[in-house]
Amino acid sequence: MNSKQIREAFLDFFASKSHQIVPSAPMVVKNDPTLMFTNAGMNQFKEIFLGNAPVKSPRIADTQKCLRVSGKHNDLEEVGHDTYHHTMFEMLGNWSFGDYFKQEAIDWAWELLVGRFNIPVDRLYATVFEGDEKDGVPEDSEALGFWKKYLPDDHILFGNKKDNFWEMGDTGPCGPCSEIHVDIRNDEDRLLIPGREMVNQSHPQVIEIWNLVFIQFNRKANGQLEELPAKHVDTGMGFERLCMVLQKKQSNYDTDVFQPMIGEIGLLAGKRYGENEKSDIAMRVIADHIRAIAFAITDGQLPSNNKAGYVIRRILRRAVRYGYTFLGFKKPFLHQLIPVLAAQMGEAFPELNKQQDLVVKVIREEEESFLRTLETGIRMLENLMKEAAKKSVSTISGKVAFELYDTYGFPLDLTALILKEENFEVNREEFELAMEEQKNRSRNATQLETGDWMEIRPLTESHFLGYDAAAAEMKIARYRKVKDKKGEYFQLVFDQTPFYAESGGQIGDTGSIEAEGSSYAIFDTVKENGLSVHLTRKLPADPSSLFVGKVDETKRRQTASNHTATHLLDHALREILGNHIEQKGSLVTPDALRFDFSHFQKLSDEELEQVEKRVNELIRENAQRDERREIPMAEAEKMGAIALFGEKYGEKVRVIKFGDSIELCGGIHAGATGELGQFVILSEGSISAGVRRMEAITGVAAEEYLRKRNKGMKELVQILGNPADLKLAVNQLLQKVAHLNNVVEGYKKEEAALIKKGLHAEIETIGDIRFLAKRLNVDDAGTIKDIAFQLKGEVDNLLLVLAAEIEGKASVHVMISDNLVKDKGLHAGNIIRELAKLVDGGGGGQPFYASAGGKNPAGIDALLSKAREWAK
Repeated sequence: MNSKQIREAFLDFFASKSHQIVPSAPMVVKNDPTLMFTNAGMNQFKEIFLGNAPVKSPRIADTQKCLRVSGKHNDLEEVGHDTYHHTMFEMLGNWSFGDYFKQEAIDWAWELLVGRFNIPVDRLYATVFEGDEKDGVPEDSEALGFWKKYLPDDHILFGNKKDNFWEMGDTGPCGPCSEIHVDIRNDEDRLLIPGREMVNQSHPQVIEIWNLVFIQFNRKANGQLEELPAKHVDTGMGFERLCMVLQKKQSNYDTDVFQPMIGEIGLLAGKRYGENEKSDIAMRVIADHIRAIAFAITDGQLPSNNKAGYVIRRILRRAVRYGYTFLGFKKPFLHQLIPVLAAQMGEAFPELNKQQDLVVKVIREEEESFLRTLETGIRMLENLMKEAAKKSVSTISGKVAFELYDTYGFPLDLTALILKEENFEVNREEFELAMEEQKNRSRNATQLETGDWMEIRPLTESHFLGYDAAAAEMKIARYRKVKDKKGEYFQLVFDQTPFYAESGGQIGDTGSIEAEGSSYAIFDTVKENGLSVHLTRKLPADPSSLFVGKVDETKRRQTASNHTATHLLDHALREILGNHIEQKGSLVTPDALRFDFSHFQKLSDEELEQVEKRVNELIRENAQRDERREIPMAEAEKMGAIALFGEKYGEKVRVIKFGDSIELCGGIHAGATGELGQFVILSEGSISAGVRRMEAITGVAAEEYLRKRNKGMKELVQILGNPADLKLAVNQLLQKVAHLNNVVEGYKKEEAALIKKGLHAEIETIGDIRFLAKRLNVDDAGTIKDIAFQLKGEVDNLLLVLAAEIEGKASVHVMISDNLVKDKGLHAGNIIRELAKLVDGGGGGQPFYASAGGKNPAGIDALLSKAREWAK
């Protein structure tokens, strides 16, 4: 069976067992503060497990895109080096929500693996939970009994809490699990060592293929377990591993899931897979990573320098680095692999085909950027090695290696490889210490302490009333205390609420709740595990009271106007620029709106004017809001409603229509476009390859902005003497200023020439170096730089350090003749970093020239004295 047939066979099997087949949720997680990426098939059903959402289908099956590269589930370093770990992978799964339990899960797993897929029984092993005395949980004798129907005793193993007790997190639903392992070793190896001795021993051919989780407990904050009222089944089977077993391969990478991609990589590199271990590892790394990168981008996550974006950038750079080091790719190559990926996986995941052009462009630009970084890092390492050689030192500081990693994205293993080639090594202990310090800073910044939920009344679903009301009666269903770096506060969940919880780019509502003459401020409303969670600094005296919740209506109206404006803007952009426009993100606040969209070039002034004009036309049309709630997705698609890539939609959706603008949306909107009043674009620019960002304002903010701009224009007219042609008057003024600037520059050049002439006489000879360290009396750094470059062209073997106090700050410049850089290993950038410390500053630059600023000019004299050390 090929991989496509295997995927279909799994889904068809569970469809025959009355399971609803659902599409994969996005790999990039939104509206969940505990997760950046979907790392397991159950993530999209978390709300059901937690009891925060009703069960609509008691039996479900799917294939889910997953990513494991950070936190507890981190397989990144193993990827490519072994045969079965991946960053992005498919998780085949079936679920029962309060329906069937252990017997059916085990029976059907056996029926599929043995009855349909014909895996030999003697190669299969099952594990069951041995129990845990501390938790008061006995061995899972129930699962053991069911497995004994199919397997001999020596193929059933007991596992400990680490391997056979699944937990969602520190708290929440959990339960024992039963893993199915398969031994695909050859017969000779199986005779030497029985498979039971290799289970869970990280053997590449004795692997876990399916995990059946039986969710029957809830872990409280104090660590205690309590029985859940409804029992659930959550299973996950690695698709790539299943393909390896069924296609009788010894590695996931030898299956048809990866071989087409590996073949294309080999073709581009001019290498054959299987001929060299290092190049084979590189091909596997790239074949794996390109999937993670591409699917993250299609789900709306662009590479960046923080959070989920940083993870994707790190994966991309790891792939580029392996290609650069082991396959000889010195130019961008990853983007050329996307057509192969789309042809292979585009049918199962159509979002890849629809966004192929964007994915290619984003990856190509990221590659170009990182290849430049690699060149910079290599040059820095070469200079470090030269300096170390002068001091007869063979170990490079781990702190410097960490700076290369942290600031420039230069991987430690590449640093170590380059150093090893020149008989140097890096101090790994220093590097790991610097890395751990950074992790601790990050952990401390995000540390969150939460207590147990205190339940006042049962709740399976909180009803949102905010589409129709800004105030309502409400009762607290549960609450808990939370503490983070901002302080202590309480999270409240109500049976119903008019407060909108932050999601879809729109910030959460604020306001108050009132009961028995007391008022409590709600400073934010967030979405967590499907519930609207209200944040307040003070817990109500009697949480069981009946409250009246009141949303801050002024902020709500302004936010609604800005949200509606994003829809009108999206529509206008499509009209004017074309239907290739796709929303890539947004932020809607009471003060402004931000809209990210796919487009491959900067908007011209004329296009910006057209877009702004068109949105204002739509506002003046005063189109009434046409809202359709809880309509089938198919009906929304027939209406032409726009859906966002990377968003998770249910079977029933909400459609918002203003004239010809039709979108799927769960946010708060104006009643009619006329309520927006005015729309003004503040800025437009690039945030990533193929993605632009526009910022704008509406309503009162737009009126105030235009009023200030008009007032400024009137004042300017008065300053210029009320000219008949304002543009002409400004241009004439600018010409005069330019002329005066040229005159001033001429004077500065004359001054620099006189200073330079005097400096010639002060240059001293120290060995074979011509050296000068001097304080200058000038008023701009440009003059110092000009003097330095002129002296470099006139004086051989020059080491020059010039400094001045300019506007109360130190300005320092280092210039070195090229031959001194080459022959003596001097580096202006390294020297300036040391000198700048004496003026409480920092800087950098090239080997021959560097500059720095400092806030302590009193240290200039000490700096000039220290500079002499490099001339000796």
